[in-house]
Amino acid sequence: MSLHPTLQPYADAWTHSIDAISELVTPLVEGEWNRRTPCPGWSVRDVVSHVIGLDCEMLGDPRPIHTLPRDLYHVTNDHQRYMEMQVDVRRHHTAPEMTSELEYTVIRRNRQLRNESRDPGTKVRGPLGAEITLEESMRNHAFSVWVHEQDLRAALGRPGNLDSPGAHVARDVLLSQLPDIVATKAEAPRSSAIVLDVHGPVEFLRTIRIDIQGRGTLETAPALGPAATLTLDWETYVRLACGRITPESVTDRLKTEGDPNLTAAILRNFTVTQ
Repeated sequence: MSLHPTLQPYADAWTHSIDAISELVTPLVEGEWNRRTPCPGWSVRDVVSHVIGLDCEMLGDPRPIHTLPRDLYHVTNDHQRYMEMQVDVRRHHTAPEMTSELEYTVIRRNRQLRNESRDPGTKVRGPLGAEITLEESMRNHAFSVWVHEQDLRAALGRPGNLDSPGAHVARDVLLSQLPDIVATKAEAPRSSAIVLDVHGPVEFLRTIRIDIQGRGTLETAPALGPAATLTLDWETYVRLACGRITPESVTDRLKTEGDPNLTAAILRNFTVTQ
């Protein structure tokens, strides 16, 4: 195996999630592909189309030449338009066409990963033509595919894999966004600390400390007398951070302590996906 050790966890997470997705959707009858998922505006077919599209782009395939309809209410920015292209072009594909393309794409990606010998810092093309490192690309991809596995599980009533390799990648991706959410977007007071306490299949406690310049850092050490504390379960954290639910819809699963204005500001800016 030529894959760099830094990249191996992301390859493993992707493999675990994509195998789970294949297992979930292969037996579906035609009507089940139209079920709504928690991902705004997307059905089961749309989520699988998106996953296929993501992997096609990882393979370097050309993007489809396609004009989006004007009545897609859930598409409101350039990033969403970019992502919607791979989805809309497959909206009329049948169940056998979807599963066949998924299987073929997975075979090609597995071959690509077996032959991957590039350094993690190698620059590659990201969404909207952005230049990112191979490590960032593979991390973001493993995160996205696991989140969409969870979308499919929710739509199909098949919960699971909340503690899989992809879940741990998702934890790290989501936590990396917290300092910006708390310090910049929620404008937490300088020289303060905010605690996030998450329980469930993936469990952790993190402190976001705001320094005198207003910059946030993520720490594992607990804080005495934090300005605010948010306590919630792992699944709720993921669904909030990925924009699948609103804070108002899960008040029974979310406990906040401390400055109510600060906790409200943090929750208003909690979604990190676009």
